Amino acid sequence: MEKSTLFKLEKPQLAKVFITVLHLVGLMGLYWEKSRPLFQLITPFHLLLVTSILLFFHSDFNKAFYGFSLFAFLVGMITEIIGVNTGLLFGDYSYGDVLGIKMFGVPLMIGVNWFLLVYLTGGIFQKMIKNDLIASALGAFLMVLLDLSLEIVAIALDFWEWHQESIPLSNYITWFLVAFIIQIVYRKSSFEKENALILVLFFNLLFFFSTLALIL
Repeated sequence: MEKSTLFKLEKPQLAKVFITVLHLVGLMGLYWEKSRPLFQLITPFHLLLVTSILLFFHSDFNKAFYGFSLFAFLVGMITEIIGVNTGLLFGDYSYGDVLGIKMFGVPLMIGVNWFLLVYLTGGIFQKMIKNDLIASALGAFLMVLLDLSLEIVAIALDFWEWHQESIPLSNYITWFLVAFIIQIVYRKSSFEKENALILVLFFNLLFFFSTLALIL
């Protein structure tokens, strides 16, 4: 086997190791109080980095992919903007400054996050399940499952805060419905959805937020 071919085969494995180490370092950095402010500051860069690494292994940058990406970003942003500024949809909440530049009270990274989570969860079921509605519902369910831990971490790290006694059920219902809509568009968009990093990145995120939810 030629060295160039061997390197191509090894790259996904190297990326998987890097992503895992990155999340372990982030976990420790956010756990210790002395390093926490620095790791809060670099949170948006972490999100951009893992998204960029994921897209490095995406193979089909066609019009359908760009259309889906824009749709996921815009729908995520618009629903969050409505939610933050009206108290409708998700509940009464607002974003802190940790996630960076905002548009109408919503960090641009939130739009990136909607794209990332749909890409990951949709990718898990894209070949496993043929029915679009079932696969989209399961992908949306995985996103809600992740949000259960994310909510606890987000409040503790000043990603966002709720202006009511408890997180309302409407938050999870709206999360599911918005995610389901974007998942349907993901399923209907004609681009190659195979990506070697989908599972490892999703489970790293799940472990990362679940662990932080327990220790913060």
